[in-house]
Amino acid sequence: RNEYYMSKAVVSTQSTGEKKEAIRALIAGKGPATAGTTKISKKGGTARLTDTSKYTGSHKERFGADGKGKGLEGREDIIEDDGYVVGYTNKDTYDQAHS
Repeated sequence: RNEYYMSKAVVSTQSTGEKKEAIRALIAGKGPATAGTTKISKKGGTARLTDTSKYTGSHKERFGADGKGKGLEGREDIIEDDGYVVGYTNKDTYDQAHS
């Protein structure tokens, strides 16, 4: 917070180009601040509710074996336009069987 007030005082005396450079130098290499945020709780019910290995149904499909989310692949049914019907297990085996 003190950096903000110090930078505001320094920037107020500079030209526009110098202001931009000063701001870039101030924030370069810094990530978002996490001071005052809530820590992750793993006590009691929270650990049980956030354990993705216990999820069932469509919720189970949204996470990989490592517990990380699959993103869009886990939320939507992605239709493959390859000429095969859904659930066909012998895809791309015709040439192998008939050669």
